[in-house]
Amino acid sequence: MKPLGWWLRHVHELLESSMARALEPESLTRRHWQVLNTIAHGARTPEEVDAAMTPFVTGEGPMAPKVADLRDRGWVADDGELTETGREAHARVEERIKAFRTAVTDGISDDDYRTTIRTLQRCAANLEAA
Repeated sequence: MKPLGWWLRHVHELLESSMARALEPESLTRRHWQVLNTIAHGARTPEEVDAAMTPFVTGEGPMAPKVADLRDRGWVADDGELTETGREAHARVEERIKAFRTAVTDGISDDDYRTTIRTLQRCAANLEAA
């Protein structure tokens, strides 16, 4: 049996490459999606986006270039809110993400999913305490 670290890394790589394929029709990266979704949920400035995304982008630097790209597409207005086109794009991409997430957990019962998440949370807590 392969160790936990091997599986975590393998699943991470598969999630990244599979999500890239899911977002490719919109010419988006995973970070673009996360920025778009963060703005859709209320962040209005690049600093607010950075603060909300800190757990996901440690070491990647500011997300301002992603915000600027979404502005260039006409999806984010100067006030930081999504434009009508941005709201439509968010809804469209959100459907892709929902389908992606459903595919990832296909064949996994709710109980097994919850057990997996609890196990990973326990592993994280153990590592944080070490």
